[in-house]
Parts: sequence; structure tokens; C-alpha cells
Amino acid sequence: MPKTSARLLSLLSLLQTRRDWPGALLAERMEVSPRTVRRDVDRLRELGYPIAAFKGPDGGYRLEAGTELPPLLFDDEQAVALAVALQTAAATGAGIGEASARALNTVRQVMPARLRHRIDTLRVTAVERPSTRPDPRVDGSVLTALGAAVHAREELRFDYAPAPSPGRGGDGVQGPPRRVQPHHLVTWGGRWYLVAWDLDRDDWRTFRADRITPRIPTGPRFTPRELPGGEVAAFVADRFRGSGGSGGWPCRGEVILDLPASSVSRYVRDGIVEELGPDRCRLVLGSWSWTGLAAAVGAFDAGIEVVGPAELKDAFARLARRCADAAAGRSATP
Repeated sequence: MPKTSARLLSLLSLLQTRRDWPGALLAERMEVSPRTVRRDVDRLRELGYPIAAFKGPDGGYRLEAGTELPPLLFDDEQAVALAVALQTAAATGAGIGEASARALNTVRQVMPARLRHRIDTLRVTAVERPSTRPDPRVDGSVLTALGAAVHAREELRFDYAPAPSPGRGGDGVQGPPRRVQPHHLVTWGGRWYLVAWDLDRDDWRTFRADRITPRIPTGPRFTPRELPGGEVAAFVADRFRGSGGSGGWPCRGEVILDLPASSVSRYVRDGIVEELGPDRCRLVLGSWSWTGLAAAVGAFDAGIEVVGPAELKDAFARLARRCADAAAGRSATP
């Protein structure tokens, strides 16, 4: 029979792999008697592990949530995944960079030598995308409060800071508290957002988490509404494309490029690329503005034929005049 300490670790590892374990099956897997399993369960309880017993024909045990975090066991793949996740946590915008670094150091210290070597050779540097302004950090306690309200399906009240004005920061005008039914907490482009039904505006809204200050207590429970489109990923993508749920960008145009479709498609995220020949392709793309769309197409540095609409042709003309003025050192043309 294995030593008591080895049995306890083996028993804890098994309890973590599934919710319910019949006592007889545990005894069989550990090659001990049911009585020994009962004694080992009692020892784990003394160490702080909340193990509940359930009755029935297949009565057994389950590891439940407790009030404190006891020591945990991870297999090799879980340990490596945890280390990688902790190394990249600083780039999530959740404001937990320092805590994740301390957690990684704690996990690394107790790893066996073979795993520590794998982690040390798998150093990951999380590089955030270049930006003229850094992405704002969100306090971990705010994310926890928002996530708890989403999980509990409880109405939420919060103060929402005004959007910053270019070159001036916030405009200083604080509106009344917002009242919402929170549905999802999501990340998009390095920022955290709350997807919620706005009770005062009677419509769906997305709120930047870094501008939210939750009010306590939360409100009554609510019955979740069906999100437009059914999937949060599609809903958020549509909102940030500016489609307002209509399925497209505000400005959408079609061009023919003197480039192979394979060269264009790797740089197109939301557009449609159609091959017309070895060195020609059709591109349908969207943007917030016609000038922005013309600039995006011009970035391919190839011959361009505008199929339509007329607004896109006009945007190319405006962009061409501005570029010519910039090259000649003249004032920008409207």
C-alpha cells in the first residue's frame, strides 16, 4: 500500500478530475479499501479541502468550493498552460500584471525540475499593439464585480465616466448612474467591455469597463434577454464595425486590385476577396468613412480600379488631392 502522503496526493488528484466520485470506484482506482478512502477523505478535510459526501446507490465524494484556497495539483499540461497564461496576463488590460508575475513565481518554485525547465525555455513576451495612446487598465476588483453581476443575473448600477475629449481628457460632465441588466463581460482589441441591456434607454449597449465604477448593492435578479444574433462574438463585432446590427460597415465599396487574391486575403479581416486571375482580384471592404476606406485600399500599393459606389471614387479623388498637396508642401485640400 502506498504511504499515506502519497495516497492523499493521489486521492486529491482524482477528486479534481471529475465532479462526483463513487466511493467504490475511488477505492478501486487507488487499490485500497473503502474504509481507507473514508479515512483519507477525513485527512484531506483536516487540511482544509472541502470534500462533501453524497448518498445513494453509488454514494461517494465530491470536491467543492471552500472559503479559502488550499494547495492545488496540476498535471504537466495544466502547469505549462497556467505558466503561459500568467506570462501573457499583463497584456489583457485587466490590471493584474504584478499579481500574475507573483503567481508565476509561486507556481514555478514548487514545480518539479522537468517542468521548471520547460517553463524557463518557454518565456513569452506579451507585446501590446502599437498605439498613439495606451490602452487603459481596468482594476481587477471592477472586473470581479461585473463578472459576479453577470453570473448572478442581477441588475447593476454604476457611474460611467464621460468619454475623453481629444487633447483634453475627460470633459468633466458626469451623468446620472446607469441602470443595466449585465449579460456578458468581453475583451476586444485589448480593452474590456460590458455588454448589457440599458434599462433607461431600452436598448443594448456596450460599456468600457475602465470607465465603470460599480455601485453597491446590486439590484434584483432578472431573466436574461436573447442577444441580437444569438452570439456575443457576432454582436460585439457588429457593434464595433458600426453596423448597429445591420450586418455591415457604414461605408462599403468594391474595387479590383492588380494583386493575387492570396496576397490580399492574408491582410483582409472582414472583407471579401475573389480571385479574377493570376495577378488580379476583386475586394469588397468596409470602413467607418469613405476616405478611410480609400486609404485602406491604397495601402495595398497596387493598381486600383474602383467598381463602386460613387462615394468611394470621390473619396479617392479627395485623398489624391491631399497627397499631392502634402508632396508639394502646400496646405491641405478639403
